[in-house]
Amino acid sequence: MYDAAVQELKDATDLAYLIGQRPADVLAVATTDLTAGFLVVKQRKTAKKLRLRLEDEGVPSGLSAFINDLQERRALNGIRTSRLITNASGLRMSQQMLRNRWDDARENAAIKAGAAGDEALAVLIRQFQFKDIRPKAASEIELTHASRLLGHSAEDMTKKVYRRVGEIVNPTK
Repeated sequence: MYDAAVQELKDATDLAYLIGQRPADVLAVATTDLTAGFLVVKQRKTAKKLRLRLEDEGVPSGLSAFINDLQERRALNGIRTSRLITNASGLRMSQQMLRNRWDDARENAAIKAGAAGDEALAVLIRQFQFKDIRPKAASEIELTHASRLLGHSAEDMTKKVYRRVGEIVNPTK
């Protein structure tokens, strides 16, 4: 589906995965939220504030690299708005714009999968939603860190609702 997306949807998807926030919070991120080596996110649903490190002991994070690349592309295209996620014209991306681009990319990817003979994948693609990126982010990092990234006060909520993969364990031998 990512391959079928327009650049601004890819940007929204990448940012959502990197910061693990809800769609509305992803669309609200602005350059003014970048302060002193952090991306500051205020969750709209809970009003919880998070500071995401842009580097660790001098090593830039994937989030930092993404933001730098995004800002370079925006500068080349003459986009000057403070919102990080914009359309190709530089207008802030609304929920409806995100939805329209998501639906188009999802349908194009499903059609491609169906044409390749993989109907099961086409069905899964059609069920995939933007909000599924948040659980994916939570499932790919350590539980305590995932809980803090998602803004949960208890790991139990993260484990019960957002972790969609099983725990990693070693066999007996």
